[in-house]
Amino acid sequence: MDDEYFELIAHEVTVEIKDEATGKVFRRELPIDYYENANILKLSGENLDGSVSQLVFYSSRGLERLKDLTGKGPDHDRCGGHSK
Repeated sequence: MDDEYFELIAHEVTVEIKDEATGKVFRRELPIDYYENANILKLSGENLDGSVSQLVFYSSRGLERLKDLTGKGPDHDRCGGHSK
């Protein structure tokens, strides 16, 4: 059965890199909160002073929705169901 996933959540991420100079692969498990849905990918962690820091990456769909929410989207009804 093929399940659909609407969001992904984790409190630890694994980063794998290949060093350019040596070609060796290194893996690190990091205490970073991970959240992903169709609109965004958000990574959250702590700064050196213990305060929260976040990186947010918007998908093209998420960016269009953000524009709509802030009044910078199109001035027409996209779905055709809200016009008078």
